[in-house]
Amino acid sequence: MQALVYHGPGQKKLDDRTKPVVQSPTDAVVRITKTTICGTDLHILKGDVPTCKPGTTLGHEGVGVIDSGGPGVVTFKPGDRVLISCISACGRCEYCRKGMYSHCTTGGWILGNSIDGTQAEFVRIPHADTSLYPIPDGADEEALVMLSDILPTGFECGVLNGKVQPGSTVAIVGSGPIGLAALLTAQLYSPSEIIMIDLDENRLAVGKQFGATATVNSTDGTAAQQVMALTGGRGVDTAIEAVGIPATFTLCEDIVTAGGTIANVGVHGVKADLHLERLWSHNITITTRLVDTVSMPMLLKTVQSKRIDAKQLITHRFKLSEILQAYDTFGRAADTKALKVIIEA
Repeated sequence: MQALVYHGPGQKKLDDRTKPVVQSPTDAVVRITKTTICGTDLHILKGDVPTCKPGTTLGHEGVGVIDSGGPGVVTFKPGDRVLISCISACGRCEYCRKGMYSHCTTGGWILGNSIDGTQAEFVRIPHADTSLYPIPDGADEEALVMLSDILPTGFECGVLNGKVQPGSTVAIVGSGPIGLAALLTAQLYSPSEIIMIDLDENRLAVGKQFGATATVNSTDGTAAQQVMALTGGRGVDTAIEAVGIPATFTLCEDIVTAGGTIANVGVHGVKADLHLERLWSHNITITTRLVDTVSMPMLLKTVQSKRIDAKQLITHRFKLSEILQAYDTFGRAADTKALKVIIEA
């Protein structure tokens, strides 16, 4: 089968690989029908994720059809259409019992990280019963790919951790796919203001189209002052960091109001400064989180009912044979105006 394989920092190739097989009674092998590329995949290619070793098939999102399953898989059978969670969960360990599936002792974020992922014709899914979701009849599979990772990530790590509430003010730093997913799901809680911050005017325009009340271009270094002007000098109740670099985390520190929350979503590859000399007395909360995907059933219903139009995040479509072109398009988003790309296997 064909698979997009990581060969070390800056190196990837569409290789011929052996089709995966069931290794544990609770495994299922899924034939991928649609997958996508995540910003985290780009972080891996930069060398920011040391747990991903050369030779690993990338990808942790997608939908497909059950090809085979171990004797311990009772929820699914061959031929069933399934949505793949980016997080594998046993459902039994201490962390799973707490709803912290991302820290499952035999799972977590392993797809496309410590085991082969979804950017392939087939993928092995551990703990299939608790890591896959049935696709409802008539559901749009392209839209459901957005539920594998970015919608739960934006919602859980940004909106829920950020304590977004009716009437509150929110700034989302980073108007990429994760930031836009946070924007879409934040509106479920009716904040009075949602300010999108980015360097890219196209992505800011998309943010406005998706429901942002204001946008700030941070190119000139005055983003904090602009946010303060928009909020009457008060700052925001929730600052969501959706980029993963030191400068954007510092910006969140600069714009959060007293008693507010900084919700970190971005994947950080280097240290960021915490300015306690300014913030020690401000009663702020800083949260970190890897998505647990506990919200997937709720978000699936929300997408199905059209309360969230997940498909509007998709800008480009490719075949698996064109995945290197897809990476080029996704990696040059400022030029190509790409948000999420769909790859059909």
